[in-house]
Amino acid sequence: MRTYLFLIIILIGQVPVYAQNEQVISVLEVLDITNGERKIIKEFPFLIEAPNWTQDGKWLIYNSNGKLYRVSPEGPSEQEVINTDFATRCNNDHVLSFDGKQIAISHGTKEDGRSRIYTLPINGGIPQLITPMGPSYLHGWSPDGKYLTYCAERNGNYDIYIIPATGGEEIRLTAAEGLDDGPEYSPCGKYIWFNSVRSGLMQIWRMNAEGTNQTQMTFDENRNAWFPHISPDGRTVIFLTYNKGDLEPHQHLANKNVELRVMPATGGEPQTIATLFGGQGTINVNSWAPDSKRIAFVSYKLVK
Repeated sequence: MRTYLFLIIILIGQVPVYAQNEQVISVLEVLDITNGERKIIKEFPFLIEAPNWTQDGKWLIYNSNGKLYRVSPEGPSEQEVINTDFATRCNNDHVLSFDGKQIAISHGTKEDGRSRIYTLPINGGIPQLITPMGPSYLHGWSPDGKYLTYCAERNGNYDIYIIPATGGEEIRLTAAEGLDDGPEYSPCGKYIWFNSVRSGLMQIWRMNAEGTNQTQMTFDENRNAWFPHISPDGRTVIFLTYNKGDLEPHQHLANKNVELRVMPATGGEPQTIATLFGGQGTINVNSWAPDSKRIAFVSYKLVK
């Protein structure tokens, strides 16, 4: 599970487990990218992370304390739990299918605590195991519904993989040294966007859906860039950045001053559209509204 605030590292074999040691207020917000207007949907006196916007526009789905919840983006309203049966260690890597009928989750299994990927109906149900090997951190679902893409550690290196959405053999797409993470399909299905540390700083990259033509898309010498999310109309990419020097390039920590930046999906100079206190949990998953004009995210306040 990659959800953490202040880090206490406890070694179990070679696997780090992260415990939370600070309380936060989580602020669920919606940002209009056309004018920069930010609207607070709801504040929570506890940690919530990574909102997904449902295809019908009626709900924002997020994780908190190992479970999934939903709330209306019109707010304020009471949060509603989504039944995930035995999967009560869900982290902030969850994705909705393009047809809006299913949700895929990353859940830390009881046996070894490693994240594995499951699918279930959007309104809840019994999860179906997709990735027998862990850790596997989900980030994308292909538009045709046939594949999931994720970051996974295999033999000491984190790379990008795909696997049939009904289960099967996983296929490795990247092999660069260091961390490749945050893979997400473009709405056309032709590309997978991801972030990679291979250039020295964490930057945004794009490749063909079968893994060829891996191309760097951002070249910022002062920022580390994470989690590219492509708008439903395929025109705009939003991502999260940390200032260089605030952390190591391979880290995506909580409780940092960060920016939300956008760029054309065809490439070009990114622009900052919001600054906030957050990081881990803010925008780990795609949270574009169906209209491609608004994005949901979480900012945080430390409880003193």
